[in-house]
Amino acid sequence: MDLGVRPSKALLLPLLSLGLACGSAQTTEAPVKPATPPPEPNPFLEPSALYLLAPPFDRVKDEHYLPAFEAGMKAQIEEVRAIADAKEEATFDNTIVALEKTGAILTRVRKVFFNLEAAHTNPEIQKVKAEIAPKLAAHSDQIYLDAPLYARVEALYQKRDTLGLDPVSLRLLERYRLDFVRNGARLGDAEKTTLRALNEEESKLATEFSEKLLKETNAKAIVVDKVEELAGLSPTDIETASTAAKARGLAGKWVLPLINTTGQPPLSSLKNRALRERIAKTSEGRGRTADEFDRRPIVARLAQLRAEKAKLLGFPDYATFVLDDQMAKTPKAALGLLGQLAKGAVARAKGEIADIQKVIDKQKGGFKLQPWDWTFYAEQVRKAKYDLDESAIRPYFLLDRVLNDGVFFAANKMYGVNFKPRTDLPVYHPDVKVYEVFDADGSTIGLFYTDYFARESKRGGAWMDQLVDENELLGTKPVIINVMNIPKPAEGQPALLSWDDVNTMFHEFGHAAHGLFSKVRYPYMSGTATPRDFVEFPSQFNENWALEPSVLANYAKHHQSGAAMPADLVAKIKKSTTFNQGYDTLELVASALLDLEWHALPPGSPLPDTDKFETAALKKYGVDLPQVPPRYHSTYFSHIWPGGYAAGYYAYSWTAVLGADSFAWFSEHGGMTAENGKKFRDGILSKGGTVDAGQLYKAFRGAEPKVEPLLKQRGLIPGGR
Repeated sequence: MDLGVRPSKALLLPLLSLGLACGSAQTTEAPVKPATPPPEPNPFLEPSALYLLAPPFDRVKDEHYLPAFEAGMKAQIEEVRAIADAKEEATFDNTIVALEKTGAILTRVRKVFFNLEAAHTNPEIQKVKAEIAPKLAAHSDQIYLDAPLYARVEALYQKRDTLGLDPVSLRLLERYRLDFVRNGARLGDAEKTTLRALNEEESKLATEFSEKLLKETNAKAIVVDKVEELAGLSPTDIETASTAAKARGLAGKWVLPLINTTGQPPLSSLKNRALRERIAKTSEGRGRTADEFDRRPIVARLAQLRAEKAKLLGFPDYATFVLDDQMAKTPKAALGLLGQLAKGAVARAKGEIADIQKVIDKQKGGFKLQPWDWTFYAEQVRKAKYDLDESAIRPYFLLDRVLNDGVFFAANKMYGVNFKPRTDLPVYHPDVKVYEVFDADGSTIGLFYTDYFARESKRGGAWMDQLVDENELLGTKPVIINVMNIPKPAEGQPALLSWDDVNTMFHEFGHAAHGLFSKVRYPYMSGTATPRDFVEFPSQFNENWALEPSVLANYAKHHQSGAAMPADLVAKIKKSTTFNQGYDTLELVASALLDLEWHALPPGSPLPDTDKFETAALKKYGVDLPQVPPRYHSTYFSHIWPGGYAAGYYAYSWTAVLGADSFAWFSEHGGMTAENGKKFRDGILSKGGTVDAGQLYKAFRGAEPKVEPLLKQRGLIPGGR
């Protein structure tokens, strides 16, 4: 947790060694050495001079990170120490607000470093991460386990009703106190020592997990020797695979990179069943074989460590500890929702299996459906049932048009905002683009960065991050980034998206809107600083606008002719939205159940056998259909081990309920109107973490969320869209 972001008043510049050339005027035998230029100042040690404090990526070098982390931690500890040791009686301003203003240097370097570590890493960055992760864990412990500091926070909390605080300030005080308690502030000295050791080991193992996963995913990319094996892929995809091979020094071959999920995009198109099987087994086997990348011991130990940590903090297991501070409140509530979805998903998936098997049997395949066959034959079922071919719709989804005429157009229609490209601000990779975001009145809201193409230096998946947090206390506007992993086309070829890519782009912009429209006083509560099972709500909700007729008509145009997507093709897309939802929902729910089961491990349990544990967990909840593997197996489930979603992956399903339910409200009240957009912006997106998530949703919707709209959207009950 960053305790605060602010432009630093005291610059901690490194000592500069000025190598001056000296010599006697009478001595001419040896040439005078030119002066060694001083090293460039570390850009993190002072506020960025760029517009809206945008990160100075052009000045950042790998060697800057470690000194900046060290300087930032040192400075924040000094700031915190001054607060804790103050002679004056604790007040809200000299304790809580003061804490909000600490850590400027550390925040600046963390924001940039961890974005680059995920989006454009290299061996030096990985080395820094391995070194700094345990130090950051210790740094956090040093703050939260500081007895005098906690005493001041607790003293304020005990007299909170007499302080005359407004509701937001009172919530900030309560949140600070809860964070201290949840991080061990009330433990005895011996227990604090134990907690520090657990946190240090967890941070090291999480870092090791990330490093091994990235290296293995790159190392085990599928190399194909003969172009004939790629039958079924489009010419553009084949050219992209050739380019990827050349980049690896494998001219004359073709490389199909892996993404982080179990399923891999080429499986839907490749006709060569043996190659499909090789891809699927390689994907599912990551981290589960006895080689240098084996992560099974890491997974088991992380689960064990978290169980011990939960016990230390007074909880029966880690899932109970995590959900105690989430919208769901208890694992029972999360499991209840997942159970509802699983029941419908399993039944639907079994029907989908029967449909696909019929196609296989008609073609006299002579084999039973396997995971590597699913998407290939499901595409044929889709063509037969809905007369819809993914290759027929891709030409209408040009990346830039989807962004500008789809995502940005929808945001303008809903919220009145506009986007202007900025080419004067530095970026960390040529693929990154920057936009300034303007409100309806012409005032600047913030900056929005996009980084959409896949590369070997980027981890899998898609995400949003806040490079600068909006808040009134420090007077900062939001600087937001969206990152995806769309395969980059070969030189001169258009970047055409799948329907899934389109949805993901709208999804991630929902997160961006949450950060951009933040209107809060305190850094702690900025933008997406909400519970895990609420933070995915704006993004799931925003996916709905991809199919809004006026939006779709504006961006779904042929990349060559500019012709609008034919009405019959639009109708087929809409009709097919419930297609394959048994599979899609089940693979997600299975992963969420697996996550909760890992984090329900009782304290004191011996190290589990990772493979046996996973098999038993999926069987326990009846989601172990062999044809539908979980979206993530434990050994590449980066969301829950290093990714911050431990015992929280259910949030995608929980917030899908909120997204569908809120979209139902929009449908009931006139749909995509500026009035409705203002209500959502003001009632949800602007609030950050200033209000309890459950209360916030109920105030917007006027009622508790219902699961039925989601079940209908996905066709898991009658009456779907």
